[in-house]
Amino acid sequence: MAGAAEQTLISEGLRAYTPARNRYYLGTKEIFAYTLFKVSQGFTINGYAERFIFDILHVDFGYLALVSTVGGIWDVVNDTLIGAFVDKTRTRWGKFKPYLFVFAIPGTIGSCLYWLLPLFFPGRSALDLTKFIVYFALAVARETAGTFSGIAQTGMLATITPDPDDRTRLISVSGLLSNFLGDGVPQLVMTLLIDGINLKKINISMRGAYMFMGTFTSLAGGAAVLYFSSVTRERVMQSVERPSVLEGVKSILNNKPVLLMTLSDFLSSFSVGTGMSNYYIDVLGMASIMLIVGIPGVFITPVSFTFVPWFRRHFSTKVNWLIGSYTGDFLMALVFFFGSIGGRKNGLYRCKGPMIAAIMLQETLFTFVMGLRRVIPAEMYNEAMDYCEWKNGYRTEGMTSVARGLAAKLVGVVGAAVRSLLMKSFGYEQGAGFLNQTDSTKYFLFAMSTVIPFVTGSLGILPKLFYDLSGKKLETMYDELSVRRSKAVRDISAAANEMPGSGQVRPQ
Repeated sequence: MAGAAEQTLISEGLRAYTPARNRYYLGTKEIFAYTLFKVSQGFTINGYAERFIFDILHVDFGYLALVSTVGGIWDVVNDTLIGAFVDKTRTRWGKFKPYLFVFAIPGTIGSCLYWLLPLFFPGRSALDLTKFIVYFALAVARETAGTFSGIAQTGMLATITPDPDDRTRLISVSGLLSNFLGDGVPQLVMTLLIDGINLKKINISMRGAYMFMGTFTSLAGGAAVLYFSSVTRERVMQSVERPSVLEGVKSILNNKPVLLMTLSDFLSSFSVGTGMSNYYIDVLGMASIMLIVGIPGVFITPVSFTFVPWFRRHFSTKVNWLIGSYTGDFLMALVFFFGSIGGRKNGLYRCKGPMIAAIMLQETLFTFVMGLRRVIPAEMYNEAMDYCEWKNGYRTEGMTSVARGLAAKLVGVVGAAVRSLLMKSFGYEQGAGFLNQTDSTKYFLFAMSTVIPFVTGSLGILPKLFYDLSGKKLETMYDELSVRRSKAVRDISAAANEMPGSGQVRPQ
């Protein structure tokens, strides 16, 4: 029979889910934990993962294309299965927190093994079959664990608080503080190490630098995820009935915001590029140029988060989405035309001084909307999940998260393979060292890091033009959700009070 202690437990649980508008649910400790979690996502050297494969591990481009294709197909299959599985999860700790906690450890181990692969295959050729099999198996295992963690991360943010203003505050504050707590520092250190080793200023091996930095950042990131998952809680109550797979599909098809975001992601995923680090190292000969051009942004990025409320007051979500998404790419396309002055053989793109100035200007202007770029898409996803609850009476964060990435991944399967084959067809030589590629290859790297990503991904603009979940419609949705959630809590409370031994008299 239910005693006083059990009734107290029920009351506390219901109070955690009791919704109220314009109320802050998140305390300092939880905001700090989430900030560390956000920092851990940028506390990596993943920006040099491709250089790690090219210069240290040496995996043939043909093998890489195969990994991208087969691994991508597996990614699509397991995303669908895992998304449906997560949406059916109901535990005393919530829907997403268990996955965030459990997969932090295997995810960390897999990441460490990835960076330590050269230790197990020293001196092996790029075509070594054993090395390729291990690399492929590790890639599949990491991707599977990453799917569980990724769905849990996005779902956790959508359910950590029922109040949209409180959630926006969390995203903005964590984004602002992460700039002061080490976000991007490992990338900076790795950049200096690469230049120091290439210029014979630092007496350590490139292999050792990659293995140490990769392992250290993986362990630090895993610790941050464990801490956040241990102190956070979910505050948006899920429906008691578990949605079926068909209901999950239905919740996506009748969710206009999700459909538009998914279509935009799909069309944007046709973008093809090689990243700026390859251009800096192989054409300009200095990885640390990335640090130089980013100096103004260090001071502007934190301030950019203070601009977000102004943008939200004066522009619709649609306009803010467009500004945040395409300002940087558009400015980088202008950099391409500037660098092309002088032609392929003697163009400005090969000169450090002019290109540093041009890219620094691009980075500076871009960072003015960095806060918008980080806050708006995250908040749009969370609003779309609330829209799902408003429209259907239940939430399907797992299936929605999968659907958003599924279409893009289908294109990405082909895109990643095409990129590897393009690198090979344009004569890129692995292990050639910085400044040792041919003239045509250097111009190809420049174009692939500036204008080509913008042109090939520009179709993603079209769906954004039809987004309309803002203003009065958004306010009406949250007002109705608040009433509906309060009623659900009262119904559950009444049912709990009618339990045998609750002290309440059942109506005759």
